[in-house]
Amino acid sequence: MDLERQFWNASPEELKRGYGTYPEQGGHRCLVCGEFAEFGRVFPIGEHWYDAEAYMKRHIAAAHKSMFEYLLSLDKKWTGLTDVQREVLQLFYEGRSDADTAKTLGSKPATVRYHRFHLREKEKQAKVFLALMALLDERPKANADAGDSEQEEFVPIHRTATTIDERYAMTAEENAKVLKTYFPYGLEGPLKEFPSKEKRKIAVLRHLMTRFERNRVYSEKEVNAVLKDAFSDYVTLRRYMIEYGFMDRKDDGSEYWAKGEAMHG
Repeated sequence: MDLERQFWNASPEELKRGYGTYPEQGGHRCLVCGEFAEFGRVFPIGEHWYDAEAYMKRHIAAAHKSMFEYLLSLDKKWTGLTDVQREVLQLFYEGRSDADTAKTLGSKPATVRYHRFHLREKEKQAKVFLALMALLDERPKANADAGDSEQEEFVPIHRTATTIDERYAMTAEENAKVLKTYFPYGLEGPLKEFPSKEKRKIAVLRHLMTRFERNRVYSEKEVNAVLKDAFSDYVTLRRYMIEYGFMDRKDDGSEYWAKGEAMHG
């Protein structure tokens, strides 16, 4: 299971702690960057050694500061928060009082109290929605004899997508058909052509991203080399990688990385 799928399939408790536990994989995996800690091993940090779970907790703190700040940094299309609500939550997390928060925001304490009230209402709505979706997921099992068929699974959307719309509504079956069409010599082979339809472009780009290593910084020449193996017009591929939020780069083009995953200075 890829990292995006693990992230979106994680429970609220797993998102809160920042890692999932996967017995079938034999360890814990960071939901942010994919760092893996195998069961039964110990890991050194400084002069101390830690078991897999203790190591993962320290990895989250060292590499990502806190899951609160990581989740809060996600685009508003994922958090559902306005810029003001995001700032209010950050100040609350820092332990600021309503009066101090109001002073920082340049507003009145009554306004901050309203934000606090509204955020608690959103929390209630989120709980009800999660319960509804959980019950919806359980329904086919409870009514298996009613002839319900399993709904098709959608391909996970990468967390750094620049725009979320109908282009991303692609099932695993649709995705497989697109890749078979545009990679006729196999998924590791060359791209026959770059599709004109946006939905297919996303499927192709998402697959090409699997050819890049996680948590690695690439030079432009290295990115070009990977993409040139797939398609002669590697410049177009590189441009769309950036445009759709799969990759990011420094302003001078000296360094590229898988957006949201590479650790760089």
